[in-house]
Amino acid sequence: MDIIKTDHLTKYYGKSRGIIDLSLAVREGEFFGFIGPNGAGKSTTIRILLGLIRSDSGSASVFGTDISDSRKILENIGYIPSEAMFYHGTTVAEILNLSARLRQKDCKPQAQALCDRLQLDPRQRTDRLSLGNRKKVSIVCALQHSPELCIFDEPTSGLDPLIQKEFFEILKERNVQGTTIFLSSHILSEVQKYCSRAAVIREGQIAACGDITELSGTNARRVTLTDADTMAVQLLLDEMTETNKILDTKHSNIRDFHTTDNSVSFLFQGNIKELMDRLTQISYTDISVTEPDLSEIFMHFYE
Repeated sequence: MDIIKTDHLTKYYGKSRGIIDLSLAVREGEFFGFIGPNGAGKSTTIRILLGLIRSDSGSASVFGTDISDSRKILENIGYIPSEAMFYHGTTVAEILNLSARLRQKDCKPQAQALCDRLQLDPRQRTDRLSLGNRKKVSIVCALQHSPELCIFDEPTSGLDPLIQKEFFEILKERNVQGTTIFLSSHILSEVQKYCSRAAVIREGQIAACGDITELSGTNARRVTLTDADTMAVQLLLDEMTETNKILDTKHSNIRDFHTTDNSVSFLFQGNIKELMDRLTQISYTDISVTEPDLSEIFMHFYE
């Protein structure tokens, strides 16, 4: 069963693009990643799913119910917005109680357990909380009623590494119990580590969607040579491409070639050992081979 389903969703803000013809399906029980840089359309998609804004065209459903019936849908959703804001002068406990009352549930045992795990003091005033502690309040509000679906928009911003680790441990536990997780993030490592499937969104459109192993299986690496002869490197790479000895026939295996004052860098996809053997033909003082960053992964899907 598809817990989330969108068909050709489009949203503009005046003349500015939100999302364009976005179709997506998230299955029941999945830990699903929604990857994209800031401004790609992740938050717009989420706000449409929650009924906070309307699309210009297309349709969407959650739990098999059209999003026009948002009240019924929201009862079983836990939502963490990208920015956490609360009523001025309230305590953490008051916010948690208000969130529980809106769902007509007694969530005190769950709320206390979550506060303990996230090191959050319910007695604190919300207007004195740091960014990280405000995000903790949002997490507890989203999870204390044991929702069937969690929709999280950049949930780890502001959290320190130890709390991030604990947060994902909680999510893994909930996912094992059957909760569907929809994780929107621009942090590729989070999605790669915890999600089973993901969609890549760029400039309001889905660039790719599939299993994490498929999406991250490009074998692309960023190669940087220090104090190398730019012309010699370019000639070597051209020769490799022309002879087709290690060329992937579906994708160009050498791209995004650029230079600085003392280095040459390019994105390589293919047999890294054979590349290293070839590079012994030229001189350089240092070499680094790293995984590409998120923007470079996007380049792979858009070329």
